Amino acid sequence: MSNESNKTVKNDVFSTVEDTVEKQINTTEKSFPNYQTSVTSLQQEYTEAYQNIVDSTIALQREFANRTGINTALPEATENVVNKTNEQISKVQDVQNKIALATIDATRQNIKTFNENAKAFADLNKGVLQSWVTAFTPKY
Repeated sequence: MSNESNKTVKNDVFSTVEDTVEKQINTTEKSFPNYQTSVTSLQQEYTEAYQNIVDSTIALQREFANRTGINTALPEATENVVNKTNEQISKVQDVQNKIALATIDATRQNIKTFNENAKAFADLNKGVLQSWVTAFTPKY
């Protein structure tokens, strides 16, 4: 196609792609709050279900032990080991949470940096393209 016929076209392929991508991004952005709400609700339901299972299981086992006369006394040394182990598990979970949050933050920062540099890369590529076009454009 010549330049003349390109001018009569209302939308070129690039405009069409830009419009399509913009609509997709807008649709995606609108869904973010719904996903956040759903994931938060799922986490809450999971936590409540886990707590309910643990409470029910302990209550059932406690009742069984009481009715059958099983001695459930725990030696102090065992209780200390359980408490210290639980403290260590809590510390590990805290470190894991901090690592996960730091990883998410680093990923966000890397995407932000990439986004900031994308224009510079586009400008650089534009300059390369211009030099190629200039080199292959006939001079009259």
